[in-house]
Amino acid sequence: MVKRFRAAGVLAALALAMPATLGAQTVSPVAPPTPEQAPIAYLVDLSSGQTLYARDIDRRFVPASITKVMTTLVAFDMLAAGKLRADQRMPYRDETFEEWHQKGSTLFLPARARPTLRELLIGITTVSANDASVVLAEGATGSVEKWTERMNATARAIGMHDSHFSTPNGWPDEGRTFTSARDLALLAERIVRRHPDKFEFYYGRSGLKAYGIAQDNHDPITGRVEGADGMKTGYTDQAGYGFLGTAERDGRRLVMVVAGADRGSVRNQASRNFMEWGFEAFDSRLLAKKGKPAATAIVQNGAQGEVSLVAAQDVRVAMPRGNRAKPELTVRYDGPLRAPIAKGEPVATLEIAVPGMEPSTLPLYAAEEVEEAGVLRRIANGFAGLFR
Repeated sequence: MVKRFRAAGVLAALALAMPATLGAQTVSPVAPPTPEQAPIAYLVDLSSGQTLYARDIDRRFVPASITKVMTTLVAFDMLAAGKLRADQRMPYRDETFEEWHQKGSTLFLPARARPTLRELLIGITTVSANDASVVLAEGATGSVEKWTERMNATARAIGMHDSHFSTPNGWPDEGRTFTSARDLALLAERIVRRHPDKFEFYYGRSGLKAYGIAQDNHDPITGRVEGADGMKTGYTDQAGYGFLGTAERDGRRLVMVVAGADRGSVRNQASRNFMEWGFEAFDSRLLAKKGKPAATAIVQNGAQGEVSLVAAQDVRVAMPRGNRAKPELTVRYDGPLRAPIAKGEPVATLEIAVPGMEPSTLPLYAAEEVEEAGVLRRIANGFAGLFR
C-alpha cells in the first residue's frame, strides 16, 4: 500500500510561508528556442526535478559528438570503482592512428603516443577529441566494441530507454547511435550528482594546449552565461547542430538540451537565450538543505516509531514569476516502512506539484538507522496499534 502524506515539518512550513507573488512579471528578451531554431528543446531544474520547458523530448535523434558525454560517464564510473587511474597511460595503436589521426575534432595525438587517461578526458571534454575517445576506449577495455557495451549497459542502468551507442565519439555510423533529449538530461544529471568532483575538474575549461597546439572550447555557454560549466556540442550533416549544457547559480542547477538546429550560430544563440530564460522566468525557493530532516515516515516493528527523511541535495521549488499558486508537496512511500532500515536507504519520494507545471519527484532517504524492535517493543507497538 502506498502512503500519501502532505509534507511535514520543514517542507510544509516553508510551502505555507511562500509569498503569494514570487516576483513581478517582466518582459525579457530571452526565451525558449522556437521550433524553427531547434525542433527539440528541453530544460530541467535539477534542484527540484521540475521540467521548465519541453518539446519533442522523447524523439530519437543522432547525438553526434554529444555521445562523448556518455564516454566520460563510463570513464568516471571506472575511475570511482578503481578500475582505471587518472595517471594511467593508454597506448595509441598504429591501426588506430591510421584511422583517427586528425580525423574531425582532434587532440593531435602523435603516432605511438602514450597519453594519460587524464589527458584524454581533458581532450574529450574540452575540444571533443575523436582520437582521444577511441584511444581511451581501447586502452580501458581492449576494444571499441567492449567499450560501447559498457556505454549501453550504463545507459540502461540509469534509465536512458531511448538511447543506443555504437561509437565512443559519435562519428557517423548510419544511425546506429541515437538518443533523446530526456535521456541526455538523465545523463547530465548522473554525472553532476554521482561525480561532482570529476565534473568540476574535467568540464568547463575554456581551452587547452597539448602537443604544441592550442585549441579553444566551442561550448556556446561556458564563459558567456553566468554559472555555465559545460557540457558538449554536437554536429553532423544528418543530426544538425545540438547541445547539452548546464549551469548553476545560487545553488540552483539547470540542464538544457537543444537539437536539430540548422546552423551553429542559431544553436549557440538559442542555447544562451534558453539558459538565461530558465533563470529569469522562474523564481526558486529553498525548501530543505541537503542532509537536513525534511519529513518523517512511520515505521512498523522498529526500535522507534518513525524515521526522519532527508534529501541528497538541497530541495528547491521553481515557480514561474508572477504565479500566485502555492506548491503542493507530498511525501510518498510504501508504508508503514518495515524495520530494519539502514541509514541512507532510499525509502520515500517527495512529489512537487505546481499548477500549470508537470509534477516532479525527488528521492528521500532514511536519516538514521532503525533497528528491528525487540520483544517488549513489539508488544508495546501492538497495544499502540489498537488505539490508532
